[in-house]
Formats: sequence, structure tokens, C-alpha cells
Amino acid sequence: MEWYSLQVFRAVATERSFSRAAAKLYRTQPAVSLAVQRLEEELGEKLIDRSGKGLVLTDAGQVVLDHARRFDNLRESMETALRELRDNAAGRLAIGANESTALYLLPHITAYRKLYPHVTVQVRRSLSSRLPSQLVDGDIELGVISYDPRDPRLSSTVIFRDHLAFIVSPRHRLASRRSVSIRELGMETFIAHNVLSPYRAQVLEAFQRHKVPLHMDVEMPTIETIRKLVEAGEGVAFLPRMCVDPEIQRRALCEVPVRELKLTRQVRVIYPARRALSHASRAFLALVKA
Repeated sequence: MEWYSLQVFRAVATERSFSRAAAKLYRTQPAVSLAVQRLEEELGEKLIDRSGKGLVLTDAGQVVLDHARRFDNLRESMETALRELRDNAAGRLAIGANESTALYLLPHITAYRKLYPHVTVQVRRSLSSRLPSQLVDGDIELGVISYDPRDPRLSSTVIFRDHLAFIVSPRHRLASRRSVSIRELGMETFIAHNVLSPYRAQVLEAFQRHKVPLHMDVEMPTIETIRKLVEAGEGVAFLPRMCVDPEIQRRALCEVPVRELKLTRQVRVIYPARRALSHASRAFLALVKA
């Protein structure tokens, strides 16, 4: 069923005249009559009783008119909703991130909410390694990761530069040192994150290259639990600096540079290179790029 046919029928029923409906729609009267006739044929019902002098709707015609009015209201509602999406007065922004990269989103989300307060912002937790495939599959529109996905189907924008920090308790023997050598860490107990990442692999490779044992006697599922164990003096850890910056500022933790291990992190927003994005996602990308 074509929307145009319903519009024509509604005009005829409202004006109670084919000629007045034709004038209102800027169509010829034969074109209007043909549109109504085709609608009747498609529905298999007579909509207008043509036996009398005046134009009278049949019972089926009255039903169709009622629904045509509802369709008009729905169309107006749809057009209003689409205008709101274009103006970012409505809609939803869904971003995939893991525990640590979600922290880098906070200042951008704060700025975005000030500009577009009516857009719902949803950050979905996911493993960083899965985000590129989830983007390609269309499960999410944007993702935040700390490595270059090197996938031609994806584009990326760097939103933050950080580094991996070696952290200890303020009571630790190394806490007052300005720097340490990796060879001094062979007897330390490391609290490790049990999620695979490129940075974990680089730390392992650095210890192997310098022939220093790496004792990862404790593995934890979250950065928060690692941080608390290090604060309690149960071990040391490598964590993203931004994730421990408040604790370092208030001296709950200490960062000690490791001379042979300087690992920088580039946190990126990734998105499909060719697939069209929603208005809300495009607005967020424009904000972080600016």
C-alpha cells in the first residue's frame, strides 16, 4: 500500500469532493479518482458510495479514514523524532570499552553531555581484544582501545596519551627511589591483571630479554583489586598511569620509573571506516577530534 494513495483518499474524504481534493493536492481530478480506485482494488473494499449525489463513505471507508489519520500522526511523530536525532536533541550514544579505557572517556562524556543533554550515553563493558570484531559485525558503533587495531575496515582517532606505570606502596623499599633498574625487580611479587593485552606481553618480553624472573604470584580480574592489594603492601604492579593518578597524587601509591621499560599508551576511539554512523556518534567523534 502506498502512502500517496492514503493521502489522496484522506483528502477526498475530508473535502467530500474529488475536485476540491484535487485542487488541494495540486493534482488533476482524474488522477485523484484513479488513486482512490487503485486503493479500493488493493484493499478489496469499496470505500466511497458513488450511488447518490453526495460523496458518502462506506463503513470500510470510515475505517480506512480513521487509520489514515493515525498514519498521518505517526508520520509527523517520525519526522519530529528524526529532526531531533539530526539536531542531537534525542538518540543514544553506545560505546564499547574495557575497565581501564572507560576512564579515558570521562572528560569527553562530560563535555558531550553539556552539548547534547538529551542524548542517552551508554558505555558497554567488553574485552578490548573483542571490540574491533564487534564494530565490524555492527554490534556497536564506537569503541575505545589502547592499541592500533591495524584493520583497514576500521578508522581510529587518538584521544589520550598515557604510559604504563610501575607502582608500589609508600612503605615499599623502592618507594623513595627516583628510578630503578629492571634487574632490581627479580625478587618482587607482582599483582598481575589476568586479562591478556599487548602491554602485558611487552612487560613479559622485557623481563625475558633482560633475563630477570617475573613472579606473578597473584592475578586479579580488575584494576581496582590490583590497586588495593598494592596499597596494602601485598605486591607491586604495572598499571596505566591514569588509573592510579588520584592515588599517586594523595601518596596512597608511588610511581617509580623503570629505566629499561618505557611503555607509552595511545588510547583511541575506533569506528567503522565505511559504514554510516548515527548522528549521536558523529557528534561525539567531532568533539573528540576537536
